[in-house]
Amino acid sequence: MRRGQAGGLPVRRRRRGTIPGPLPAALALMLAATGGCAAPSGAGNLSSRAGGPATAVAPAPIPPVVDHVPTDDPVVFLTYDDGAERDPRFIDLVRERRLPVSMFLTDSVIGPGYGHFARLRAVGANLQNHTLDHPALPGLPLAAQRAQICGQQRKLAARFGIRPRLFRPPYGRHDTATLRAAAECGIAAVVLWRVTLEPDGHLTYTHGPRRLRPGDIVSVPSGEAPSLSLAERTTRLLAELDERGLRVGRLEDHVGRQ
Repeated sequence: MRRGQAGGLPVRRRRRGTIPGPLPAALALMLAATGGCAAPSGAGNLSSRAGGPATAVAPAPIPPVVDHVPTDDPVVFLTYDDGAERDPRFIDLVRERRLPVSMFLTDSVIGPGYGHFARLRAVGANLQNHTLDHPALPGLPLAAQRAQICGQQRKLAARFGIRPRLFRPPYGRHDTATLRAAAECGIAAVVLWRVTLEPDGHLTYTHGPRRLRPGDIVSVPSGEAPSLSLAERTTRLLAELDERGLRVGRLEDHVGRQ
């Protein structure tokens, strides 16, 4: 409380840049909420620049979850998971057909095979995030999910100089902590799928019409000893797209854009 003439004491001059008496109520509440320290990265953080006042940082928006893209363009989107299959003929196919495929990569699955994906990227493939170790995420603590997603962001940044905007949770499973962790790791969209290209080359559907339609996201999982190679399965799918008057679109042009 300021001391003044009403209390019989002389008025003191304030020193410039100081706050007299108790803290203002808003600042006191702010410090109480943060324990007097900067919060970890995420929603509601406080930040300051070199001695400047603390400012609130807007929380990262929770990314949407998509398995189909609303579009009138006659396109579907081919997405490949894990990175276990490293078929050199697939690189040739992507280059020859100029396919803008999206590769959702898992670090522990790729192992020493990063060079293969550097070549794929060089011919037009897009590289995205599929966690470090491919765990089932629902039920894991937020910190553990953040480590899986942000850890793979760092790996891909170190290997390729990129920061993916898209993320696919292993097995397509996620919870609210997954979405929050993805947001904190810079992910703009969580990508699932409506169609799966199975190891034997046939298509299965999670819901909706039992046929390909514009805007479908197709998942191509890594198969264990598949009867058809990755290039063979993709070639069969491309033939079906041609029959239906569809082509392969670039998912990143439709999903996760700023």
